[in-house]
Amino acid sequence: MAHQHSSQPRLSPSSDTEDMVMLLAPRLAHFAGVARTEHVTRAAQELQVPQSTLSRAMVRLEQDLGVDLFARRGRTVSLTPAGRTFLASVERALAEIERAADEVRADADATTGKVAFGFLHTMGAETVPGLLQAFRVDHPRVRFSLVQNYGEAMLEKLRAGELDLCLTSPVPDAPGLVARRLDEQKLRLVVPADHPLAARRRIRLAEASDEIFVTLEPGYGLRRITDHLCLEAGFRPRIAFEGEETETLRGLVAAGLGVALLPPPTVPRPGVVELTITGQRAVREIGVAWLDGHPDTPPVAAFKKFLLSRRGSLLPD
Repeated sequence: MAHQHSSQPRLSPSSDTEDMVMLLAPRLAHFAGVARTEHVTRAAQELQVPQSTLSRAMVRLEQDLGVDLFARRGRTVSLTPAGRTFLASVERALAEIERAADEVRADADATTGKVAFGFLHTMGAETVPGLLQAFRVDHPRVRFSLVQNYGEAMLEKLRAGELDLCLTSPVPDAPGLVARRLDEQKLRLVVPADHPLAARRRIRLAEASDEIFVTLEPGYGLRRITDHLCLEAGFRPRIAFEGEETETLRGLVAAGLGVALLPPPTVPRPGVVELTITGQRAVREIGVAWLDGHPDTPPVAAFKKFLLSRRGSLLPD
C-alpha cells in the first residue's frame, strides 16, 4: 500500500475540530479493520469494500492526521506507536457509537421502547398511575421516562426534544406545538374550616374579593387561570403566599393563611372546606401536547393514540 501524493492539504493543528471530525469519522471503521487484520486484502474482504478504496482511505487518513499510522511491507501492515495510540481511542469511539445505536433502536422498539412523558404535579398521585396501568395492559413492556413539572417548563422540554408528550394546562396554543383537549377539572374555592364562608356550599367568586389568596407562582398554568377568573369576577386577588405545589397551598389554607382556587384533591384534606363556584365557568382544561412535525417512534405513537382515546374520561371520577 504505497503512499500516494494528494494535492489536498492535510489538516493543520489549528484546523477546526468539527472539520477534523467530519474528515476522520467515515474512515475510523476502515482503520480499525486494517489494524485488526494487519492485512489490506483481508480487511477489504471483511469490510466488503474494494481493496484500492481501502488503501486510498488509509493514505488519506494519515495525510489528514499528518502522522504515519502503519509500517508497510507489501500488503501486510503493522501499527506504528502512533497507530496503536490512535487505535485505542478509535475502538472506544466505535464501541460508544455502537452502544448509542443499540440504545436508540431499543427506545424505538414497538414492544419494549421508551416514552418520555411529562405531566403536572397534580396528576402524579392518581391520574398518571391509572393511565399507565391501563396502557400497559396491551403494552406491558413499554418503558417510561416520567417528568413532573409545571406547564411552561414541560413545553420547553418538548421543544428541546427531551419529552415526547406531556399533559398540561391550559391547553397550549403555540407555534411549533400540537395540542388536543382531553378533559377538564372544576376548580373550587378552598377556605379554612373555621372561616365564615365555610358554612356555605356554593359561592360566587366575587364574594371572595376581600380575601387574601394563596396561589402558585407566576408561570404556572393554574396561576394564570386564577388571575383570569378573579379578573372576570371583577377584582385582582391580594396574594400573600406563592408556592409550587397545590397540596402545599391547601396546607396554607388549613393554617388560616388565605383562600385558594384549586382542583379537587386526591384525598380529602382536613382543615379546609371546598366550595363550588357559581356564576362563571371555573375550570381548568387538561390537554396533551407534542412537537409539531416530530416523527413518533412506535411506542410514542401507541401511547399518544391511547391518550387521545381517553378524551372526556382522562380524569378519575
